[in-house]
Amino acid sequence: MFTEVNGKPACLVCSKFRCFRNTIFGATVKLSMVKIQELARRTDKTEVWQVPNEEEALELARRFEAISRIPQIMGLIDGTHIPVLPPRDGYKDFVNRKGWPSYVLQGVVDDKGCFWNISCKMPGSAHDATVLRQSELFQKAHLLPKGVKNIEGEEVRLLVVGDPAYPLLDWLIKGYTNSPNLTPEQESFNVYLSSLRVGVEMAFGKLKSRWQVLLKRSDFHFSFAPTMIATCCALHNFCEKQKDAISTNWLE
Repeated sequence: MFTEVNGKPACLVCSKFRCFRNTIFGATVKLSMVKIQELARRTDKTEVWQVPNEEEALELARRFEAISRIPQIMGLIDGTHIPVLPPRDGYKDFVNRKGWPSYVLQGVVDDKGCFWNISCKMPGSAHDATVLRQSELFQKAHLLPKGVKNIEGEEVRLLVVGDPAYPLLDWLIKGYTNSPNLTPEQESFNVYLSSLRVGVEMAFGKLKSRWQVLLKRSDFHFSFAPTMIATCCALHNFCEKQKDAISTNWLE
């Protein structure tokens, strides 16, 4: 990826990687590739990202509440499948429910669609709940900021929002199970929570649109694929923070 474009005109790089010229914000291609390589070297193979501290998490909660009216939310979690060339031994473990081999990329995003935690080490056959339990996020959940707030007499800590595939935990919230017995308040809560979760789905969409190597099976050795995926996530955050535009054509 790096040597293939090094030294080529910026317009060719933008065309090849589907990014606008401001993605490299006036720097030379060589300097941009150095930046990418630095990101790749700093990116762990399977688990990356700095969990927000309590002050940052409280600010995230404030912004999420302004969007959704739901307090104490510091992140949105979901998973997506990334095609991979699987090993001969254990091939079946990589085949997902759609019938093709993949890694499961688990991501937690903020209100701006930037990843603050990812895990990419479980094969495609793994259920989202299993992926979560095998992740560093789950194993070190006790280190997540709590930022407890009293809401109508109840002490409520900072939370991550997941879909129904995830377990209900003291730090992870999901909607009520669909039932004809749900109250209007519970149904309304589900609607608000579902609309909020769209944020992580949009982040995955932007990620794959920018770095379309994630859309098709590559020739990377399966053991290197998580590093490539994590590097793309780092670059996605970099582009989002630089307010790099996304072409609607890329999302098709």
